[in-house]
Order: sequence, then C-alpha cells, then structure tokens
Amino acid sequence: MSRYTKARPCALPGALAELRGPTSGVASLPTRLHWGPDNRYDLADTEDTSVMYERVIREASSALDLAEHLDADTLRRLWADLIIPREIRAGWEARFLELRHRQSGAAA
Repeated sequence: MSRYTKARPCALPGALAELRGPTSGVASLPTRLHWGPDNRYDLADTEDTSVMYERVIREASSALDLAEHLDADTLRRLWADLIIPREIRAGWEARFLELRHRQSGAAA
C-alpha cells in the first residue's frame, strides 16, 4: 500500500441507494477524478466500467462524487472484482456489509 492511500481519507456514501450514476452510454469523469488523456468510459464494456469504478472509488473526495458517477446495482455486481486498495475496500465493507459477502462473479 502506498503512503498516498494511507494519508488520503476514503469517501463513502451514506447509503448505497445514493449511488445513482449513469448505467449506459459513455460516461466522462472530471479531471479531479481522472487526469489522464481519455476520461471517457463505455458503460456497455464491463472492463471499462470496472476501471471507471476503481478510479472513482479511489479518487472521490466526497459522497457527491460517488453519487454522481457510481450506480448501486452496478457496484454490487462488480464489487468483488474491483482492484482497489485493501484499506478502501475494508472501509466500504465495514459500512455496507452486503458488499463483504459478494463473491467474484456473483450475480446481483
């Protein structure tokens, strides 16, 4: 784990139901969440969606960032396979026990 991950607080929503981000089309992230050259993600592509969710979860500085860019059902479906720092995963799973029990490839 990096010192950056330890030093940066993890943003969490109050409830998964607050996550009402896009579920289709192409989503774009603001520079504060993705500073690379291509900030667009095709939500029809599971790998693209997973990368976007990983970035948002790692970089979000507020519950509003999470609510605008993540969708609760999509998060539940992808959760077990997301590559996120252990500490961030632990924080989410402590607040949302249903995520803790998600297994890789589990149906929503």
